[in-house]
Amino acid sequence: MTRPDTAFSGPELCAKTAREVISLLRDGEVTTADLIDASLQRMDQVEPHVNAVVTRCPDRARAMPAAHDNLLAGLPIGIKDLTAVEGVRTTLGTRGMADHVPSVSDPLVARLEERGGVVLGKTNTPELGAGANTFNAVFGATRNPWDIRMNAAGSSGGAAVSLATGELWLSHGSDFGGSLRSPANYCGIVGLRPSPGIAGGSSAHLGFTTGGVEGPMARDVLDCALFLDAMAGFDPIWPISFPAPDTPYLETAKRDAGSIRIAYTPDFNGFAAVTTEIDDVLRGALERLRLPSVTVEEHCPHLPRLDETFRALRCLSFLGSYQVTPDSISMHYKDTIKGNLADAHAMSFDDYVQAERDRATIYNSMAMFFKTHDVLACPVNGLAPLPVEIEFPTEVAGRPMRDYIDWLQFAFLATVAGLPALSLPVGFTRSGMPVGLQLIGPPRGEARLLQVAHTLEQALNLPVTLIDPIVR
Repeated sequence: MTRPDTAFSGPELCAKTAREVISLLRDGEVTTADLIDASLQRMDQVEPHVNAVVTRCPDRARAMPAAHDNLLAGLPIGIKDLTAVEGVRTTLGTRGMADHVPSVSDPLVARLEERGGVVLGKTNTPELGAGANTFNAVFGATRNPWDIRMNAAGSSGGAAVSLATGELWLSHGSDFGGSLRSPANYCGIVGLRPSPGIAGGSSAHLGFTTGGVEGPMARDVLDCALFLDAMAGFDPIWPISFPAPDTPYLETAKRDAGSIRIAYTPDFNGFAAVTTEIDDVLRGALERLRLPSVTVEEHCPHLPRLDETFRALRCLSFLGSYQVTPDSISMHYKDTIKGNLADAHAMSFDDYVQAERDRATIYNSMAMFFKTHDVLACPVNGLAPLPVEIEFPTEVAGRPMRDYIDWLQFAFLATVAGLPALSLPVGFTRSGMPVGLQLIGPPRGEARLLQVAHTLEQALNLPVTLIDPIVR
């Protein structure tokens, strides 16, 4: 389906790309104060409908020093409410931290501010980022702007909605089980899960783990590349920190991609469930490419024990956070989180060792795959958004879901194998909801992945969508 007719009634500045606004800042044609005013005006317009930016900090933003010479040049940005910002309420979406105000910013926030980002607000997340539907007992539910009856996925749901509605130009997210990719898919924007170590460290109090990563969200691929440049770079505070490339991601993404070899799998060899509607939209997008430099075939490498491996890594992450969390906070956890912790306690040391063996097998299979292909393309999620009141689907395409993790199976591979993965908007369902194509790239292959995604974005002539929330 082609893009539905949409309206955007926000300030003109809010409709520009991050790149355009940064250019205006550097040329002195606008100020950070102008952007803050425009962003706050847009928030006032749409927040009653979507509940995406749950905490604003305009006074702190206005007090930030001028940064025109830095990468982001004074651009207002959003930070997910899992990540500490000095002096700004940071709740993690859990009752036990409802009034928490950190005295020190997360190192990634400090880096973004050093590079010219101006934090204007915190975006909504499910409790502890757990559950791919953005709601919590502190702020309530975030709604999908394409139909506010529907969910925006999660856990970076507030970030995705803030971009789709034009409240912010760039918004930070994080991803373990698709938390960047699923909201990007459901809201029609771009979300990139980088390789571990590219954009900060683990969020699980386990510095050497590679499951959870931070990453950029934006309205188009080049803005996403720009935001990754602002995040990237070595810092010894993160044990797995990796240096930024010699050539900025944005510059590489703009270059001619040459020949592109894509393999498409609708279901990871039958592992993940997908509706016919989602598969049809993605196949239609790939068929529309019609570029002599792009080849597409249906193929998927062997991915043994992907489910068991992902679940073991996730249990380790939950246990790592829980062990350092006071009872005064954990006593408020929702039932699904308590279930995750019970699963983690039930695992043995042998289970975790087996998961590492299985992980190596999957990684090696993908390494062989990337000798003959540039990206593996697949769905981001197997079905369209559901009503916001439904926590997670109980079935997808007729296949029963055991729990809220099952329906996220398309997210498992990139996490387990430590691969970069991007959600690119490519079409719409019959009901007018966005559909994204997941592109998975090789290890530390962010530059090539962004280059390929930008080529597809241009070839498909995909419009950057800014939308007034649709109230049906």
